[in-house]
Amino acid sequence: MSTNVFKKEYLCIIEGFLDKKSGVIDLPIGRKPGSIIERCIDENGQNSVTRYHVLKEFQKNTENGILAFSLVNCILETGRTHQIRVHFSSIGHPLLGDTLYGNISSLISRQALHSNKLSFSHPITKKEQCFTCPLPDDFQLLLN
Repeated sequence: MSTNVFKKEYLCIIEGFLDKKSGVIDLPIGRKPGSIIERCIDENGQNSVTRYHVLKEFQKNTENGILAFSLVNCILETGRTHQIRVHFSSIGHPLLGDTLYGNISSLISRQALHSNKLSFSHPITKKEQCFTCPLPDDFQLLLN
Protein backbone atom coordinates (compact mmCIF):
# COMPACT_ATOMS: atom_id res chain seq x y z
CA MET A 1 0.00 0.00 0.00
CA SER A 2 1.39 3.41 -0.86
CA THR A 3 1.95 6.10 1.78
CA ASN A 4 -1.18 7.79 3.19
CA VAL A 5 -3.57 5.79 1.05
CA PHE A 6 -6.64 4.63 2.93
CA LYS A 7 -8.06 1.21 2.17
CA LYS A 8 -11.74 0.91 3.09
CA GLU A 9 -13.53 -2.41 3.33
CA TYR A 10 -17.24 -2.91 3.80
CA LEU A 11 -19.56 -5.82 4.39
CA CYS A 12 -22.97 -5.72 2.81
CA ILE A 13 -25.87 -8.07 2.41
CA ILE A 14 -27.34 -8.03 -1.07
CA GLU A 15 -30.55 -9.51 -2.43
CA GLY A 16 -30.05 -12.75 -4.35
CA PHE A 17 -26.97 -14.66 -5.47
CA LEU A 18 -24.32 -13.26 -7.81
CA ASP A 19 -23.28 -15.31 -10.85
CA LYS A 20 -19.65 -14.29 -10.37
CA LYS A 21 -18.55 -14.81 -6.76
CA SER A 22 -15.84 -12.19 -7.06
CA GLY A 23 -15.20 -9.39 -9.46
CA VAL A 24 -15.13 -5.68 -10.12
CA ILE A 25 -18.00 -3.31 -10.72
CA ASP A 26 -16.56 -0.45 -12.76
CA LEU A 27 -19.43 1.90 -13.58
CA PRO A 28 -19.43 5.71 -13.45
CA ILE A 29 -21.70 7.37 -10.89
CA GLY A 30 -23.38 10.75 -11.12
CA ARG A 31 -26.15 12.64 -9.40
CA LYS A 32 -29.64 11.50 -10.39
CA PRO A 33 -31.35 14.30 -12.33
CA GLY A 34 -33.73 16.25 -10.12
CA SER A 35 -32.39 14.83 -6.86
CA ILE A 36 -29.95 16.26 -4.34
CA ILE A 37 -29.57 12.86 -2.61
CA GLU A 38 -29.81 10.02 -5.11
CA ARG A 39 -27.03 8.89 -7.39
CA CYS A 40 -27.21 6.72 -10.50
CA ILE A 41 -25.04 5.07 -13.12
CA ASP A 42 -24.20 7.86 -15.56
CA GLU A 43 -21.84 7.55 -18.52
CA ASN A 44 -20.82 11.17 -17.84
CA GLY A 45 -20.41 10.53 -14.09
CA GLN A 46 -17.25 10.08 -12.05
CA ASN A 47 -15.15 6.94 -12.34
CA SER A 48 -16.32 4.49 -9.65
CA VAL A 49 -14.76 1.10 -8.92
CA THR A 50 -15.88 -1.50 -6.37
CA ARG A 51 -14.08 -4.82 -5.91
CA TYR A 52 -16.22 -7.52 -4.33
CA HIS A 53 -16.06 -11.08 -3.05
CA VAL A 54 -19.02 -13.17 -1.91
CA LEU A 55 -18.34 -14.58 1.56
CA LYS A 56 -21.51 -16.59 2.08
CA GLU A 57 -24.93 -17.20 0.55
CA PHE A 58 -28.15 -17.64 2.53
CA GLN A 59 -31.77 -18.64 2.09
CA LYS A 60 -34.40 -17.73 4.67
CA ASN A 61 -38.05 -18.67 4.90
CA THR A 62 -40.23 -15.57 5.18
CA GLU A 63 -43.96 -14.85 5.08
CA ASN A 64 -43.59 -14.17 1.35
CA GLY A 65 -41.61 -17.31 0.53
CA ILE A 66 -37.92 -18.09 0.38
CA LEU A 67 -35.56 -15.11 0.33
CA ALA A 68 -32.05 -15.50 -1.08
CA PHE A 69 -29.29 -13.11 -0.04
CA SER A 70 -25.50 -12.92 0.04
CA LEU A 71 -22.89 -11.54 2.42
CA VAL A 72 -20.35 -9.65 0.31
CA ASN A 73 -16.99 -8.06 1.15
CA CYS A 74 -16.37 -4.84 -0.81
CA ILE A 75 -13.16 -2.90 -1.28
CA LEU A 76 -13.55 0.60 -2.66
CA GLU A 77 -10.99 1.86 -5.15
CA THR A 78 -12.93 5.12 -5.35
CA GLY A 79 -15.11 6.74 -2.74
CA ARG A 80 -18.26 8.04 -4.40
CA THR A 81 -21.41 8.90 -2.49
CA HIS A 82 -23.60 5.77 -2.16
CA GLN A 83 -21.13 3.86 -4.35
CA ILE A 84 -21.75 0.33 -3.04
CA ARG A 85 -25.51 0.87 -2.92
CA VAL A 86 -25.67 2.24 -6.48
CA HIS A 87 -23.32 -0.37 -7.94
CA PHE A 88 -25.15 -3.40 -6.54
CA SER A 89 -28.58 -1.97 -7.33
CA SER A 90 -27.46 -1.33 -10.92
CA ILE A 91 -26.60 -5.01 -11.43
CA GLY A 92 -29.93 -6.17 -10.02
CA HIS A 93 -28.79 -7.00 -6.47
CA PRO A 94 -29.67 -4.08 -4.19
CA LEU A 95 -28.63 -4.09 -0.56
CA LEU A 96 -31.13 -5.71 1.74
CA GLY A 97 -33.29 -3.04 3.36
CA ASP A 98 -32.11 -0.21 1.09
CA THR A 99 -35.29 1.79 0.53
CA LEU A 100 -33.54 4.38 -1.67
CA TYR A 101 -32.00 2.01 -4.23
CA GLY A 102 -33.85 -1.23 -3.54
CA ASN A 103 -36.65 -2.48 -1.35
CA ILE A 104 -37.88 -2.38 2.22
CA SER A 105 -37.09 -5.57 4.13
CA SER A 106 -38.80 -7.32 7.01
CA LEU A 107 -35.40 -8.77 7.99
CA ILE A 108 -33.51 -5.54 8.71
CA SER A 109 -34.67 -1.98 9.35
CA ARG A 110 -31.89 -0.21 7.41
CA GLN A 111 -29.64 -0.81 4.45
CA ALA A 112 -27.42 -3.79 5.20
CA LEU A 113 -24.07 -2.04 4.90
CA HIS A 114 -21.25 -2.02 7.47
CA SER A 115 -17.81 -0.39 7.33
CA ASN A 116 -15.71 -3.12 8.88
CA LYS A 117 -12.08 -2.31 8.12
CA LEU A 118 -9.91 0.73 7.55
CA SER A 119 -6.17 0.51 6.95
CA PHE A 120 -3.43 2.90 5.98
CA SER A 121 0.29 3.46 6.28
CA HIS A 122 1.17 5.78 9.17
CA PRO A 123 2.56 9.00 7.65
CA ILE A 124 5.56 9.17 10.01
CA THR A 125 6.40 5.61 11.06
CA LYS A 126 5.21 4.07 7.76
CA LYS A 127 3.82 1.22 9.87
CA GLU A 128 0.61 -0.30 8.59
CA GLN A 129 -2.37 0.71 10.73
CA CYS A 130 -5.50 -1.42 10.65
CA PHE A 131 -8.79 -0.82 12.44
CA THR A 132 -11.73 -3.21 12.39
CA CYS A 133 -15.25 -3.04 13.72
CA PRO A 134 -17.36 -6.08 14.60
CA LEU A 135 -20.67 -6.72 12.91
CA PRO A 136 -23.64 -4.92 14.46
CA ASP A 137 -26.29 -6.99 16.24
CA ASP A 138 -28.85 -6.72 13.42
CA PHE A 139 -26.30 -8.16 10.94
CA GLN A 140 -25.42 -10.97 13.36
CA LEU A 141 -29.08 -11.90 13.81
CA LEU A 142 -29.65 -11.96 10.09
CA LEU A 143 -26.63 -14.14 9.39
CA ASN A 144 -27.25 -16.68 12.18
